[in-house]
Amino acid sequence: MIRVVVADDQAIVRAGFTVIVEAAGDIQVVGEAKDGYEAVELARALRPDVVCMDIRMPGRDGIEATRLLSSDEEGHIPVLVVTTFDLDDYVFGALEAGAAGFLLKGADEEALVGAIRSVAAGEGTLDQKITRRVLSEFAGRRSSPDRSTDAVAESLTPRELDILRLLSEGLSNQEMAARLFIEASTVKYHLAGLLAKIGARDRLQAVVWAFRNGLDAG
Repeated sequence: MIRVVVADDQAIVRAGFTVIVEAAGDIQVVGEAKDGYEAVELARALRPDVVCMDIRMPGRDGIEATRLLSSDEEGHIPVLVVTTFDLDDYVFGALEAGAAGFLLKGADEEALVGAIRSVAAGEGTLDQKITRRVLSEFAGRRSSPDRSTDAVAESLTPRELDILRLLSEGLSNQEMAARLFIEASTVKYHLAGLLAKIGARDRLQAVVWAFRNGLDAG
């Protein structure tokens, strides 16, 4: 069972999330928070598999709460940012704070459930509607790789580079497997090696790394 904490300042939204995700059968909402302060407190106490976090909340916002949970001394707590706002600064802030996923509230129920499962599995997710715009902007903001980054990039195998570039297009494991004419299990194997080499927790952070270091799909 995937254990989830829902953080949103609107009670009706929290209630709706609970109904939707618990209908999936393998997800349980174990706590609700109305702001970033409660979200951090609940998450640290309950250690859920995923925190579904709104961005704009009174007091401590979702980005600051995400940053605290991503750097928690007792272990990283994965955060899926779910918001009505797809403004670049919010998306960038969430990614830089260490969010494992970003989804717009306009997404359908299947997408929400799938995103929670993906984040819980350590894969991460980024709403397809904003993927290219966000990643293109990251490319514009990228800094020059330092020597240590160059060394890491040089250690990547050709197949790991393929996976990294396809990740930057927002493709799933199955889609990457089809593009490369290999099995999804093989993609998963190479992805695990890639994440270990670049020091990324999940596929979303790997995409951020790729764009910051000029190794995206271009």
